[in-house]
Amino acid sequence: MISFLLNHPILFFFVSLGLMWGSAHLGAVMRRQRHPDQLDDGEDYSLILGATLTLLGLLIGFTFSMAAGRYDQRKNYEEEEANAIGTEYVRVDYLPAADAAKVRALLKEYTALRIEYYLRITPEQVQQNNLHTADVQSKLWAAIIPATTAQPDPVRALVVSGMNDVLNRQGYTQAAFLNRVPIAAWLLMIAIAVFCNFLLGYRAKGKAKVMFLILPVAIAISFFLVSDIDSPRRGVIMVHPQNLEILQKSLP
Repeated sequence: MISFLLNHPILFFFVSLGLMWGSAHLGAVMRRQRHPDQLDDGEDYSLILGATLTLLGLLIGFTFSMAAGRYDQRKNYEEEEANAIGTEYVRVDYLPAADAAKVRALLKEYTALRIEYYLRITPEQVQQNNLHTADVQSKLWAAIIPATTAQPDPVRALVVSGMNDVLNRQGYTQAAFLNRVPIAAWLLMIAIAVFCNFLLGYRAKGKAKVMFLILPVAIAISFFLVSDIDSPRRGVIMVHPQNLEILQKSLP
C-alpha cells in the first residue's frame, strides 16, 4: 500500500492530508472529553509539542535531502549517458566502414530506447524496454568484437573502452532509478507526523482550531514534494532526457 502511494505522489498528498487532519481531530475530541477546561500543565505540554514539531521538521528536511540527492544523481547519469553514446558514435570511425555503419545504426536504436526509459511509462513497458535494451547491447558488443580482435591496437581499444562506458552508464542509470528513500524511513516519519498532529489537536482550543487545517496541509505538501522528487516516473518533477534528445537529433 505505502509503495503504491509513494509511486503516485498526488494520491499520497490527499491520503496524507486526510490522515493528518484525522489525527488532529482525534486529539481535539480526546481533549474535550478529558480536559474540557484549560490544561494545568500547559507550559510542559508546549515544550513537548515544540520538541516534537522540531524533530518532524528535521526528519522532513533530511528525507528531502535524500530525495533531492537521488534526483540529481538521475539527472547526472542522463547527461553521462548522452556523452558516452555521442563519444562512441564518433569513435566507430576507427572500425571498417561496414562495421561502423552497423554500429551507428544500433547506437541510434539504442539512443531511442534510452530516451523512452526516462519517460512516464508503465512497469510493463519498463520491463519490455529493459529486455529490448539488453538485446541491443548484445548486438552492439558483438558488432565491435570482430574488428577489434582482428586488429588489436590502442586506437581500436578506444572503441572497446567507449562501448564499455555506454553499457556501464545504462546500469548506473537503472540503479539510480531503483534507489529510493527507504519505506521504513517514510513509515517512521509518517508516525511522528501523526503524533504531532494529535498533540496539536489536543492542545488547540477556540480560534486555535484553525491549526487543524494549517499543519496537516503543510505536512501533506511536504510529503508530496519529497515523494514527487523521489518518484522517477510518476511525479510532476521528473528528469527529462533533454541531453539524449539533443544527441538523437544531432546523429547523422
